[in-house]
Amino acid sequence: METMPDTPPVFRFAPSPNGLLHLGHALSAVLNHDLAKAANGRFLLRIEDIDQTRCRPEFEAAIYEDLAWLGLDWERPVRRQSEHLDAYASALQRLDMLGVIYPSAMTRGEIKTAVAEAEAGGQAWPRDPDGSPLYPGRERELPPAERAALTASGKAYAWRLDMRKAVALLGEDHLTWAESGHGPEGETGTIIADPAAWGDVILSRSDAPSSYHLSVVVDDALQGITHVVRGRDLYHATSVHRLLQRLLDLPEPLYHHHRLLLGPDGRKLSKSNQDTGIAAFRAAGRTPEEVRALIG
Repeated sequence: METMPDTPPVFRFAPSPNGLLHLGHALSAVLNHDLAKAANGRFLLRIEDIDQTRCRPEFEAAIYEDLAWLGLDWERPVRRQSEHLDAYASALQRLDMLGVIYPSAMTRGEIKTAVAEAEAGGQAWPRDPDGSPLYPGRERELPPAERAALTASGKAYAWRLDMRKAVALLGEDHLTWAESGHGPEGETGTIIADPAAWGDVILSRSDAPSSYHLSVVVDDALQGITHVVRGRDLYHATSVHRLLQRLLDLPEPLYHHHRLLLGPDGRKLSKSNQDTGIAAFRAAGRTPEEVRALIG
């Protein structure tokens, strides 16, 4: 992989402690660790534990145990997102000052109903790269007084990115990123980003002070990450991350999206499938070398 000039390469593995790590996590962690070692760079571990309803201390402890068993070593202290909520709040405030976010209170049921009604009337409702319908954007143009009333009402709401305004701020500039891996269709090299394909993504919710999209770009910048190496399922999300990086004046890392390990059903591995858990292989007497061989 290409290295930024005069900059020690910095790689990271950033799991969420909401379940046990599986072979797919092992692939990503080992790849980041070994690439950092080969480049005389740094390998960081980040715990993405913003969702306190699903994240548990025992899963975080298991992450450390599994990675150490695989022979990986990482810098200390480990960054835990739950200890840096002020950084995400600051980024959100900056986006608010730019005028590119708005509060939205439509529930999932209301969104589903709005989409169903539109499609029943013959309208082809746009969907994001993951197949979910784009948000209707009903509250985009709320007058300041109504917006203030919504945020003060006590009703659950989310802060969404006004994608049209955000993209318009870039003017004629084309967002790109440097890809040394491959996208789902074999894409590599200089990739033209398409953040608009995601619509008005959520950046913060009442029950989660930061979304994955916002926290990952803030964390990568604060930790000086130069190389983002992650699964191909996050390839399209890079478009949103590049947009947020530009809006927040954050540095652009190099990207490498690697293959996914699939289960017998042809789907990517899940934490709910304990048969592919790292701990399960360890309990069965398998060695770290055998697990490395399994992930190729």
